Amino acid sequence: MKQESRKDYLGAFQEKMRRHGLPEVAIETFGHYYSQVVAGATGLISDKDIDPVEERDIPRLQQLAAYAGRGRREIGRTVMVVLNGGLGTSMGLTCAKSLLEVKDGLTFLEIILRRAQRLNLRLALMNSFNTHAATREALAAFDGQVEVDCFLQHKFPKLLQADLSPASWPPNRHLEWNPPGHGDIFTALQTSGMLSKLLGDGIRYALVINADNLGATLDESLLGYMAAEKIPFIMEVARRTPADMKGGHLARSKDGRLLLREIAQCPREERSAFQDISLYRYFNTNSLWIDLEALRELVERQGAVHLPIILNPKHIDPRDPGSPRVYQLETAMGSAIALFDGARAVEVPESRFLPVKKCPDLLAVRSDCYVFDSDLRLVTNPERNLGRIRICLDDRYYGKIDDLEARFQGAVPSLVHCRRLTVKGNVYFRPQVVCRGAVHIENKTGRPVYLEPGRPLEDEKVVFD
Repeated sequence: MKQESRKDYLGAFQEKMRRHGLPEVAIETFGHYYSQVVAGATGLISDKDIDPVEERDIPRLQQLAAYAGRGRREIGRTVMVVLNGGLGTSMGLTCAKSLLEVKDGLTFLEIILRRAQRLNLRLALMNSFNTHAATREALAAFDGQVEVDCFLQHKFPKLLQADLSPASWPPNRHLEWNPPGHGDIFTALQTSGMLSKLLGDGIRYALVINADNLGATLDESLLGYMAAEKIPFIMEVARRTPADMKGGHLARSKDGRLLLREIAQCPREERSAFQDISLYRYFNTNSLWIDLEALRELVERQGAVHLPIILNPKHIDPRDPGSPRVYQLETAMGSAIALFDGARAVEVPESRFLPVKKCPDLLAVRSDCYVFDSDLRLVTNPERNLGRIRICLDDRYYGKIDDLEARFQGAVPSLVHCRRLTVKGNVYFRPQVVCRGAVHIENKTGRPVYLEPGRPLEDEKVVFD
C-alpha cells in the first residue's frame, strides 16, 4: 500500500472520530494501532516467541492468607472498577446486561452495589454508549448508599478489509463502529479524568472485574499481597480445563515478561498447541488488580497505554453475511501485564470465576447449585459435592433469554444433586422438578411437551417421540 494512501486514510479516520467527539488521546491510540495494521502487523503471537509459565512461578491464593490483615487496612484506598459496557447480545438482550435479573430477584448491578455497600468499598463503572443512560437510571433508583463513579469507554471505526479505509454502512451508521475491547479501560480512565480523580481522593488500588462474573469480588489477601509487596499489576488466573481451551492463556516472552495471548492472536497452524492445557496451564479470568500510581507513571512516561492489537475480521453487519467485510481493532486489558515491571499472576480457585455468558450459565446460577453467603458472594451450595454442573440446552429453544424464561416460567428445577443436564427439543418445565445425577431429556415430537410438576429425574434419559 502506498504511503500517501495510508496518510489519506488515517486522516479520514481522525476526522471521523473528531466529528463524533472522541478525545485526542483515543484518536492517537487508534492511529497507533491503525498504522501497525497498514504496515502489515497482524497481532499474531507465535509459539516460537513465547514460553509456557512454570507452576512454581505462580503463587496460589490460598498461600497468601497472611496478607489479609494488610488488605483489610487498604480497603478504604481501593476501588472496584466494573466493566459494564455489554448488551448481552449473545443471550438476545438489547439492554445493559448488568440490568438482567440473575438470582433471587436481583440484577447483576444490584448484587454488585450491595456487595460494595457491605464492604464500604468505592465503586466505578465503565459504561459504553449503549449502557450509560440505562445504568445511570438504575443507579438513581437504587435504595442503598454507595459511592459510584461512572465513565465511558470509547469506540473505534471499523476498517474495510479491501483497502483499510473507513467502513461506511448507510443502512445503519451505528454499525460503522465497534467497541475497542476492554483494553480501552486504560485510555478511558485517563481521558475521562477518572484516574486523576481517584488518585486525588486517596484511592491507590483498583480491582477490575466483569459485571457478569458473579464469582469476582474483593479479596483481602490479594489486596494485601499487592500493597505489601509493592506489585503494580496482578492478573487472576485459573487452571485451564477442556472447557477453557479457547480462552486467552498466560505465557512468557523471551525476555521473561508475563504476557497474555488470546486465540485471535494465535497463528491458525498453531491452534492445537494453543489448546494444549498441559502446555499452557493458566487462563486469564479477566479480574485484574492495578496500582493506580503505577498506571499514572506509565501514562506519564508513554503518553498513552498501547497494547498488542487484536485484528478481528467481521462483516460490518454481523447478521448480514452479504455485507462488506471489515476489521475491528480491539485490545484485551489483560495484555497490559507485559507493560508493568514486576507484574505477577496468582492462581485463584474456580469459585472466583463464575461468568454468565449464555443461557445455560444463567440457568445454573438461578438454580439451587449456588447460594449467596452473608457477604452476597455467590458460592456453591454446601449440599452439593459434584463439582461444577454441566448444562447443555438446545440453542433453538433456549438460546435467547425470552425463550429460556418462557420454558421455565420461574420454575427452575432443583439441580443441587445434578451432575449434568441435557435438554434437546422444545421442553417446558413445570414447578418443583428435581434432577439428580445425569439427566437427558429429548423431545422428538415436533410439538411442545411439558414436564409434570414435581417430577423426579435421576440418572435417566427421557425421550418424547
